[in-house]
Amino acid sequence: MANGDQHRSKCCFLEWMKLQERDLSELLQALTLTPQNDAELTKLAQKGVEHFESYISQRSTLSKNDVAAFFSPAWCTAWENSLLWIAGCRPSAYIRLIYALSGADVELRLADFLRGGAASGGDNLGGLSTGQVRAVDELQRRTIREEDRLTTRVAGLQEDVADEPITAIVKGVEQIGELSGEIERALDEHEKAMAVALEDADKLRLNTVKEIFGILTPVQGVDFLAMSKKLHLCVHEWGKKRDQRHGRENC
Repeated sequence: MANGDQHRSKCCFLEWMKLQERDLSELLQALTLTPQNDAELTKLAQKGVEHFESYISQRSTLSKNDVAAFFSPAWCTAWENSLLWIAGCRPSAYIRLIYALSGADVELRLADFLRGGAASGGDNLGGLSTGQVRAVDELQRRTIREEDRLTTRVAGLQEDVADEPITAIVKGVEQIGELSGEIERALDEHEKAMAVALEDADKLRLNTVKEIFGILTPVQGVDFLAMSKKLHLCVHEWGKKRDQRHGRENC
């Protein structure tokens, strides 16, 4: 990747992280308001989806210059990179976050009740209805099936690198590392296919988030969005601290 491309890709990621921080502050503030306005909460959630959609659109454009850089990005920490699935998080992780937050909220309400407080159901993620739980479960099943399909596709692309035509070409290479026009074309075709896989993975991530908002109430959706952004920011900061501990530079 040329220095200019590397810089633009890093700037895209850093701007996204700054936007995450601003959005998180706004979401948390909205959750403290009483009474809560469903229309305003829906508007906030939609803005978060639009920001995500804009980010993956920029990623798609930038990845066409060097998609391999997005599968182990220098602008992320080593720990973040170890968690990546097709250059991002697994869409099913969003659903596991809902279950984790739902369980945590239920435990908090039970603790309050045992201390003599009210055992209210609430409107947050601890108050998922039976219908919502069923819908989330069905979404999880469909999402995992799509993840498995994309994982198999990417694995096939990786296997193809060691198969024809590259293996046949290598037999005729006189010096290690020699790049012929034929090899360049084969690698270019592989990167094009990986870029398409990245776009499809990002679409699955985006569509999963949209479907989640179709299941949750406005306040539950904002609660989920706030916690997902908080988790992303925490993972990045934890990764930076671990990089520093191991003497690695980070963004």
